[in-house]
Amino acid sequence: MSLRSTWDRLFRRTPPQPAVDNALTLDSAELYELLASIPSASGVSVNEASAMRVTAVYACVRLIAGAIASLPLSVYQRQDEGRQRVRNDLWWLLNEQPCPSVSAAVFWEYLVAQMLLTGDALAEIERGRGGSIRQLIPLDSRAVAVRQINNRLRYEFCRDGIWLGRDQDDILHIPGFGFDGTRGMSVIRHAAREAIGLALAAESFSSRFFASGAHPDVALKVPGKMTQEQIDNLRRIWANKYGGAHNSSLPIVLTEGTDLKEVTLSAQDSQLIEARRFQVADIARAFGVPPHMIGETDKSTSWGSGIEQQGIGFVQYTLAPHLNRIEQEINRKCFRTERLFVEFNVEGLLRGDSKARADYYTRALGGTQNPAWMTPNEVRRLENLPPLAGGDQLAQPKDFSNASATRETHEPPSTTAE
Repeated sequence: MSLRSTWDRLFRRTPPQPAVDNALTLDSAELYELLASIPSASGVSVNEASAMRVTAVYACVRLIAGAIASLPLSVYQRQDEGRQRVRNDLWWLLNEQPCPSVSAAVFWEYLVAQMLLTGDALAEIERGRGGSIRQLIPLDSRAVAVRQINNRLRYEFCRDGIWLGRDQDDILHIPGFGFDGTRGMSVIRHAAREAIGLALAAESFSSRFFASGAHPDVALKVPGKMTQEQIDNLRRIWANKYGGAHNSSLPIVLTEGTDLKEVTLSAQDSQLIEARRFQVADIARAFGVPPHMIGETDKSTSWGSGIEQQGIGFVQYTLAPHLNRIEQEINRKCFRTERLFVEFNVEGLLRGDSKARADYYTRALGGTQNPAWMTPNEVRRLENLPPLAGGDQLAQPKDFSNASATRETHEPPSTTAE
């Protein structure tokens, strides 16, 4: 039986109450961890909790979730020509406080982390009278059962000891890549499980290696015969001299000419450092994050040499797919009309240095004798500055205005046939 079918069977209905009050019970998320802890080829079980102990996984999740949580989510209204930014109650929920228990930054960090680790980000849409949205409540996706009934998704979860069922219209469901109709694909279970398992095994080996005094296991060869008491004394003296913090690296004592070629490999022989460096790059590849952005600077990036180009590449190739899924889910669940829509403002992440921004704004304001495409107040808004009186007019360069006037003056008069 598959994990998903087992999960649906367990949480399809309210579980029976235990006969004894103090009987041992498991939280649904804990049971999910128990069922979903799949051992990797290295023998280490990989799940959401163990994966976050790997610094590369933690850095990737923190980087993507933090970047998305820092972006303002603006609400726009479509017009006949262009669009206009508007403020309504949903703006407050998406940018300041989705529910009384968390701020918007924490809310989006939690949802994006859930999407990356478990494959799905879920939040309940609590509606008031007339369908207005009162709050957005984050849900633990591990403790939510998702079923498809008559081409619609049904969500079941427990809150305060009561099992609740919600239709798909009342749940923000942001799946990761590879959505199969009910669930998205988890990065750590489908793409990086073996890489994370190997990283955990290498870290465990490193910890034991340094705990034993950074010495490989050795064998002491003695030409004659020794009693057990002499062997124990020799091992104790060796451990006191060369053992680690817990003196756990006790040597083997070989007597009467017994020979042993090899006991364990040293850290250098096992290429531990190279293996751990490769795992960082492999995990970053699974999350779509350039290794240099999580501290792996051994090799140069192919996304450009400047900070501006690297930031643009991160937004375009890493964040854009996640942002599109979030925007489309909010639009179809919260508005139900093409008149209003939300869009993340990524201008802050795409900014260059001061000189690059100044050159861009100069051209945008028509400073190179070309028609302007931005007003002074639009530029000031991007720089978080207050508007100026008369700053909403597009500038017309002098040469361009003269050229237009010249064309109008020399334009031959129109004639009509009589």
